[in-house]
Amino acid sequence: MPDVHIGVVGATGAVGTVTLELLAERGFEDVRAFASARSAGRTVPYTGRELVVEEATPDALAAGGLDLVFFSVGTEASRELVPPAVRGGAVVIDKSDAYRLRDGIPLVVVGVNDHALDGSEIVANPNCSAMQLACVLEPLREAAGLARVRLATYQSASGAGDAGIERLRSIAPAEGDLGMDWELDGEEFSEEWKLRAETRKILELPKLPLHATCVRVPVLVGHAQAVWVETESPLSPDEAREALASSEHVELADLPTPADAAGRDKVLVGRIRRDTAGDGLALWAVNDNLRKGAALNAVQIAELLLARRALPA
Repeated sequence: MPDVHIGVVGATGAVGTVTLELLAERGFEDVRAFASARSAGRTVPYTGRELVVEEATPDALAAGGLDLVFFSVGTEASRELVPPAVRGGAVVIDKSDAYRLRDGIPLVVVGVNDHALDGSEIVANPNCSAMQLACVLEPLREAAGLARVRLATYQSASGAGDAGIERLRSIAPAEGDLGMDWELDGEEFSEEWKLRAETRKILELPKLPLHATCVRVPVLVGHAQAVWVETESPLSPDEAREALASSEHVELADLPTPADAAGRDKVLVGRIRRDTAGDGLALWAVNDNLRKGAALNAVQIAELLLARRALPA
């Protein structure tokens, strides 16, 4: 693989762990693991050896020696640590919402808006639900245009990070319940308006009518979405299936569940049918929110940058 010097910040977390797995699968050898002071000094497995976790501090990241840094940490940590990494000469791919909606910073879903990569030193990795939705909407947009989108999301515990995973593991199966653990911002949860805003930015449709209702479900890994789509031109269920099947990031399935999507690299889409309550189509989509919805897209962004020689090779 290319001789690129990589850092993974948040390497001991849920997404960071998957990021390391994907980098190892792809043969990247020069990788350093970073995390908070609490995890510094631990080791994490990587290609048959152990990486010693370094503390992620502004000075450590500004010191240079890194060409590319993946960030899978919270918003405040990204705001503090991304600028020093950039000053140190690295290109940053950030998973938090610190930069997603900032003007001038590309928000990229590989296979949907690759053209948005413009040489920026920071590339934002979208919300896992926005990424999942964009992979489904883009083939339909290409086939018939988009007039209106409504959806309900059923988001797994791991979407809330390590804390969400531990909460789920601490309860008995029969005690699981739905959750709504996002900040309420007026009449919407922050997750709902961010999903709308990010999808609009990714698809470059700033006025697309889109309404979401989000809930957390007692599932460990895998987000699900019930989606209602109205297209600008008529689109039958069979035509929708054909359009979706043509995408390398989507796989058709009859009755896909989060368990079916776990460990998979594609968004699984099924139950494609006419919306009997209005115009358009209804469908069901699931994906692995840690892999496809987060780490994989970040690694694919890096591969695009390497292919375009936007990173040292």
